[in-house]
Amino acid sequence: MVAFFASTILAVIVLRFVPVFFTPLMFIRLAQQQHEGKEMKLNHTWVSLERISPSLPVAVIASEDGKFLQHHGFDFEAIEYAAKRNREHPQKRKLGASTITQQTAKNVFLWPGRSWVRKGFEAYFTVLIELFWSKQRIMEVYLNSIEMGDGIYGAEAVAREHFGCTAKDLTRSQCALVAATLPNPRKFSSKSPSSYMLKRQSRILREMKNVPVFPKEGVDSGER
Repeated sequence: MVAFFASTILAVIVLRFVPVFFTPLMFIRLAQQQHEGKEMKLNHTWVSLERISPSLPVAVIASEDGKFLQHHGFDFEAIEYAAKRNREHPQKRKLGASTITQQTAKNVFLWPGRSWVRKGFEAYFTVLIELFWSKQRIMEVYLNSIEMGDGIYGAEAVAREHFGCTAKDLTRSQCALVAATLPNPRKFSSKSPSSYMLKRQSRILREMKNVPVFPKEGVDSGER
């Protein structure tokens, strides 16, 4: 137990400063591609938050986690709402309530799945990340590690492959479109968006007007 806590805490502290070049999900997807006889693809380039369009953090907050700057890793109101909705409408698709911090914990340290064991580890790493990382670092790692297409990970990779530009040059509209795909980036494409994706993009663009500009390290911002 001592070794587990010491090693996991050390890993979180180290990754507060070191770029995350690979995640467990990347290797899992490569194994799945090989098993299915597909071409093995891993497109990922780490870039600092300063080299990512300032509209992308705003877009993912509007789409994925509206209270990201206020909560400490868990949005208990969203969890309560999702639990109630899933209980009252079991026939519908399960509604999740994972925050950006929880998704980052899962992407960087864990594996996909819905088991209680994995959820327990996710909660543990979420607490550690919120304790040792700033919101800016969480967002930086999230935008670099999140799956954004089949074999595509992070803002720089999706910008170059789907839009022919760098992450820094993504437009507000393109950022909203990327955010629209995040619930299922291997099903929904920001390169060839369906009418459903375009509707989600429009909704996210409207909601982005109510999200403050993402602050720089050590700076609070209420600007929109």
